[in-house]
Amino acid sequence: MDAFTAGILQRIKATESDLSRARETGDEFLVEIEQDELDDLHRLAAEHGVELGVARV
Repeated sequence: MDAFTAGILQRIKATESDLSRARETGDEFLVEIEQDELDDLHRLAAEHGVELGVARV
């Protein structure tokens, strides 16, 4: 696995965790921000052929 792939997968995992935490605390603004970030990371991964292999949030 190259550095880009490892980095994007790590960022996706961290963002998914942050999104879950925002949902648990009911912070709707932060949920929106984290979801947008996650969508951008998924788009970036797809553009570079990074397969995620798990269902998206």
